[in-house]
Amino acid sequence: MEIKSTNPYPSAINVPSGYLNIMGYVDESEVNGPGSRAVVWVQGCKRECGGCFNPQSWSFEVNRLESVDSLAEKILSKPGNKGLTFSGGEPFWQATELAVLARKVKEKGLNVMAFTGFTLEKLQSEQAPAGSKELLEQLDILIDGPFIESLAINSPDSPVSSSNQRVRIFNPDFQDKISWASDQIEIHVFKDGSRLVTGYKGWYEQ
Repeated sequence: MEIKSTNPYPSAINVPSGYLNIMGYVDESEVNGPGSRAVVWVQGCKRECGGCFNPQSWSFEVNRLESVDSLAEKILSKPGNKGLTFSGGEPFWQATELAVLARKVKEKGLNVMAFTGFTLEKLQSEQAPAGSKELLEQLDILIDGPFIESLAINSPDSPVSSSNQRVRIFNPDFQDKISWASDQIEIHVFKDGSRLVTGYKGWYEQ
């Protein structure tokens, strides 16, 4: 008799092993966690929250495939990257490969944090997406909970965007380093003239 899975969160993407489907990437951001950090925005999210900063990240169609090895090399090649942040999209839909990437950069002294629409309790349950436990084990900080527009904070003193979200500090070294604010924005201008805006207004290129 066939036994059907009771997991309501089956794998939502079809990405080759060793690769990530990402929406974007930037080096040396200072509004996506403590200090200067590389940021990887993954592609794909099922929540489609009202007021989402990155609605272009919802689709699970392949946008930009990057190998974990090449991303690790890119992150570590920039001395200004003291940490790595996963955002999206929903990072935990690609938790298995993100855990590998996190492990590679942590071996070189970087810290790692992630934003997720899941609650920590869900990620610790048997119904969590594949690889969630492995990714949680690599994180120094987790911001958990979906963005809820009616609970939006928009405060220069808050590291979260809506009041239901929580800052989970797994590494006590960061207890007094939660200093970024949810309403800061940052503009990166690249050599080809394209721009990336990140922070409160989310991520986009033009």
